[in-house]
Amino acid sequence: MKKSVIIAYYNGIKYINEQVGSILKQLDKGDELIISVDGWEDGSKELLFKLRENDSRIKIVAGPHQGVAKNFEQGLGYCNGDIIFIADQDDVWEDNKVEKVCEAFENPRVTAVVHNAMIVDENLEDSGTTTFQWRESKSGFWKNVKKNSYIGCCMAVKRGVLKSVLPIPEYIWIHDQWIGLLCEQLGKVIFLDDILLKYRRHGNNVTGLNHGHAVAMLKKRIFMIFGINQRVKEWKKEDAENQTVL
Repeated sequence: MKKSVIIAYYNGIKYINEQVGSILKQLDKGDELIISVDGWEDGSKELLFKLRENDSRIKIVAGPHQGVAKNFEQGLGYCNGDIIFIADQDDVWEDNKVEKVCEAFENPRVTAVVHNAMIVDENLEDSGTTTFQWRESKSGFWKNVKKNSYIGCCMAVKRGVLKSVLPIPEYIWIHDQWIGLLCEQLGKVIFLDDILLKYRRHGNNVTGLNHGHAVAMLKKRIFMIFGINQRVKEWKKEDAENQTVL
């Protein structure tokens, strides 16, 4: 079972070396780590190239420079693994993450796995709160429309779902919720209680712990529901057309 890891990278020189190290030691020889770069103005170009020189499993690609969701979308298209892990540039994987997640995928109905993580500060000091506690994490379409518990850096998906997940519509602002909700439509999503990640929170995080304005959040939810419904209609239409071909 080949594994791919995708990092959407943007000026992450401070933490990327530690994160890459925690990932690579869990990957096998034929696996890959894709780093899609939207910016290295912080002087990290040399560091990333050095990491690639030291490990041929690392692949560096140019990002689209259209925001984090589009960067992840493009990066996913480069992934060749059977299981695809989504990763942030500033976290740290626990040593048993890959093993535990891959075990969950032994069930053929599973389309995605979401695991628990400990929220830590920039020095990796525990906050005492996990992501599951913070987001009241569990499966369920309407639960995750109302309060999203699909946190990308805690997720892995089967490669087969990408043809249904991609492309991500322009009006969808958050890639992980989009992927998670569609994976629920495609099969079974497993939520693992195991804490398999140090989820680092600091001043430069793209995703904050606080929500936006209520009206803006409502608008985003409406767009999400609309987008999911449209994608499901496309699947049904395609299935109907395939069934009529003799």
